Amino acid sequence: MRVVIAEDSVLLREGIVRLLEEQECEVVAAVGDADQLLKAVDEHQPDVCVVDVRMPPSFTDEGLRAALVIRQRSPQIGVLVLSQYVEERYASELIGNNPGGVGYLLKDRVGDVDQFIDGLRRVAEGGAALDPEVISQLLVRSRRADPLAVLSPREQDVLRAMAEGRSNTGIAKALVVGEGAVEKHISNIFAKLGLAAADGEHRRVLAVLKFLES
Repeated sequence: MRVVIAEDSVLLREGIVRLLEEQECEVVAAVGDADQLLKAVDEHQPDVCVVDVRMPPSFTDEGLRAALVIRQRSPQIGVLVLSQYVEERYASELIGNNPGGVGYLLKDRVGDVDQFIDGLRRVAEGGAALDPEVISQLLVRSRRADPLAVLSPREQDVLRAMAEGRSNTGIAKALVVGEGAVEKHISNIFAKLGLAAADGEHRRVLAVLKFLES
């Protein structure tokens, strides 16, 4: 897995580089601002980018803007955004209408090496990795805008776990239920949200995106 890292904090950037190298990932570039990020992506065409939302010079949304450019120019390249706090607008804008190859994690998650690497690999392979706290806040916002009363509380729990990238087995363990029950809840979610079998494997992510449409 070839990775470009964009993080203005030298300590965090070098820490991520070392962490990824220990996991046998190839870090092809590690940069400190959005302009360098775009140049590195054009030059190296990595499998995935790890991008800080707030970068020089204004430390507002330069990283997010660069991530959006990457997704528009090179949709085959995964983008995993790191943020200090949950910023709903950024998360919604990043995910947009494309459910694949995107992640949004809080920086605290980098300390959980297994979770961080697992999320990065999913994004590089075209999947999604959304922080549990991000999902929680987006669900709260979605309930304010659209109650989505068609989903039961348990179905919302399953949907949240799906958005975190958990397998059916992982969901069953997290919710302390059988895998058969999980499969039934997922089928109900797909049916209630109008996601047909023709949508294929992306249905799991499209289900989460339904919460963002409002």
